[in-house]
Amino acid sequence: VLQLFKTLHRTRQQVFKNDARALEAARIKINEEFKYNKSETSPKKIEELIKIGSDVELILRTSVIQGIHTDHNTLSK
Repeated sequence: VLQLFKTLHRTRQQVFKNDARALEAARIKINEEFKYNKSETSPKKIEELIKIGSDVELILRTSVIQGIHTDHNTLSK
């Protein structure tokens, strides 16, 4: 669980690099989800939550594209 927590935060820092609002929003959401589920004791539920967290990390790494305004009507990756 701790490894997933750290991995999600590392991924957040890479995916939202240079976007302070997105970095902060993602930090808060990750921390809230882990805090909300910290007292979970059911092994099946914990396994399910770990799977969801791993899926979220994969989606962040592979599906999020960050655009940068280069001039009035142009974005670049």
